Amino acid sequence: MKRKPSGGKAASRRSPKKCASTQPSINTQTHPDAAGIDVGAEEFVVAVPPGRCEEPVRTYVTFTSGIHALRDWLLDCDIKTVAMESTGNYWITLYDVLTAAGIDVYLVNARHVKGVPGKKTDVCDAQWQQLHAAGLLRKSFRPALGIVPLRFLMRHRAEMVSDAAKQLHLMQKSLTEMNLKLQHVFSDIDGVSAQAIIDAILAGERDPKKLAALRDKRCRSSAEDIIEALRGDYREEYLFVLGQSQRIYRQLREAIAACDGKLGELAARVECEVSGPLPPAPKTQRHVGKNSPQFAVFETAWRFYGVDLGGVPGISTGLLCALISEVGTRDQLLAAFPTPERFASWMGLCPDNRISGGKVLKAKTRKVKSRLAGAFRLGVFGLQKSQTQMGGYLRRMKGKLGKAEGTTAAAHKLARIVHGMIKSQKPYDEKEAFKLTPQSVARRHKALEKQAAALGFTLQPAA
Repeated sequence: MKRKPSGGKAASRRSPKKCASTQPSINTQTHPDAAGIDVGAEEFVVAVPPGRCEEPVRTYVTFTSGIHALRDWLLDCDIKTVAMESTGNYWITLYDVLTAAGIDVYLVNARHVKGVPGKKTDVCDAQWQQLHAAGLLRKSFRPALGIVPLRFLMRHRAEMVSDAAKQLHLMQKSLTEMNLKLQHVFSDIDGVSAQAIIDAILAGERDPKKLAALRDKRCRSSAEDIIEALRGDYREEYLFVLGQSQRIYRQLREAIAACDGKLGELAARVECEVSGPLPPAPKTQRHVGKNSPQFAVFETAWRFYGVDLGGVPGISTGLLCALISEVGTRDQLLAAFPTPERFASWMGLCPDNRISGGKVLKAKTRKVKSRLAGAFRLGVFGLQKSQTQMGGYLRRMKGKLGKAEGTTAAAHKLARIVHGMIKSQKPYDEKEAFKLTPQSVARRHKALEKQAAALGFTLQPAA
């Protein structure tokens, strides 16, 4: 006996038949049991194939009771798959509930249906179940269930790090307006020496000599320079803002430390095939940044991927954290992106070539908001003076394409290297990663012939 639908109401703004008549007839046999949902902040508009019920288009509220009623109605209509667009973060609860019920959810990009003719209404948007039924929509990548908490906390941590940096800027602003030049005598305003001096200033100390005596013995600045930098105008309003900024900064650092502990706990729960210890550090020491998560990042990456990525130039804990939290384990990465081309295309690091009539109309990269792509760009950003092959590749690409485009090209190369290492389970080999391919040899020959012709010479192969 089927359950009686509850919590829904017919969409009254436009008749479903009249809205559907504005769209061309298409084959709906690829996914015959498909539904479409238009996601909003206050309501979900759902459309099922005609004939499944008397009212094929219904509207449900976004409360939990409405989501459960929507799920029950889809199950009563024998719906096996659903397509919906990723509107804000309103889709997340609905996605999880439908997935738990065994319904295959296609989270699609709204740009894929932007060019569909017809009027733009919620009812018509819900009826792009016809497109999904015809197999014309592609599913967006979403990490596995065990990786989603890691991704959420990692993004939350990045926001807290950004907020902490803002509080440091406010502290430095207050110090500058008091004419205290701590940033000129200390490398970091959040270092041991600078924070000890700020604590003493907020406690009421004003003597520059006593304040300078609080510096760490490893400080390179002379005591005379520090004393001169601490002669300033200690005004009440500046001290008040300085104290507030420092308190908020320390609260954020405590929250970040707690988040790091939770991240390590969640990462340890993920089941992986690799259980052995991490190999010894390579010649290039594994880089751990000041704001890097304080848990065993390299060991976790070793468990996830079965290969030591720490020896690759440009790979740091920040990039590994982004890779772990945005993609998941080795099996999950290869299932979603079996080739390095697909991996780079998903991140928007490869050219989006538009060719018509043999002519390249456009060859720029797509505008993709990808945290992992940003991590790869940041990873190669610091290799400008590196004497490695990757550093040389970055300099060549920047000289050839420009700073931004060259950095993206180097990030593309690094992403392909990482994907290849994970897939082949082989350690990083610089010669193998930058070996000459037949295509690159042909390009070099063509360039040399062109240069020789311009100078009036002819190339002859060596005997």
